[in-house]
Amino acid sequence: MPGLLLGDEAPNFEADTTQGRIRFHDFLGDSWGILFSHPRDFTPVCTTELGRAAKLAAEFSKRNVKMIALSIDSVQDHLSWCKDINAYNGEQPAEKLPFPIIADKNRELAVKLGMLDPDELDKDGMPLTARVVFVFGPDKKLKLSILYPATTGRNFDEILRVVDSLQLTAYKKVATPVDWKPGDSVMVVPTLPDEEAKKLFPKGVFTKELPSGKKYLRYTPQPE
Repeated sequence: MPGLLLGDEAPNFEADTTQGRIRFHDFLGDSWGILFSHPRDFTPVCTTELGRAAKLAAEFSKRNVKMIALSIDSVQDHLSWCKDINAYNGEQPAEKLPFPIIADKNRELAVKLGMLDPDELDKDGMPLTARVVFVFGPDKKLKLSILYPATTGRNFDEILRVVDSLQLTAYKKVATPVDWKPGDSVMVVPTLPDEEAKKLFPKGVFTKELPSGKKYLRYTPQPE
């Protein structure tokens, strides 16, 4: 099935959305971007996900991340669905979310991007769109891909966390360890020599002693 691999450039597709017609590269501009797909409008898990995404939209915006969703229904269905999503969030049922939703009624974009879930079929026997998350950098290249089945809702706090990690590690010579959260110590990348690490990280580099004697677990406070 066609799809995107890490490092691939995002296709510059055109699509109708709840905020008008877009060309994807123009929509992204110089920002980071998140494209996340949904199996269908007016479905329970999707409604909770889009509700959570809407609540976190300001946090993604602070990080210079543009959000855009995709679902395999029409723009008119999307607009009507937005009312339910806003009501789920306890807000006025407006036909508007803080981000656009792509109308992919014929599944053309879902097929092109490898988003279909072969195990989840609609009433006509057609595969539904899986819950895909693509994170693109300002260079329009894919930095992260997460694929969930249609039956499992995503954790948008985790998506926010990985964006923090991607942005930090894109500009600093560090990696984030297991369960890292913003403000925690980070790891110095193995390719960086000790002397250069000392210059780059004036707060100090701390090495954990290991039975192998190899000094590869090097930590430093999160750089600014």
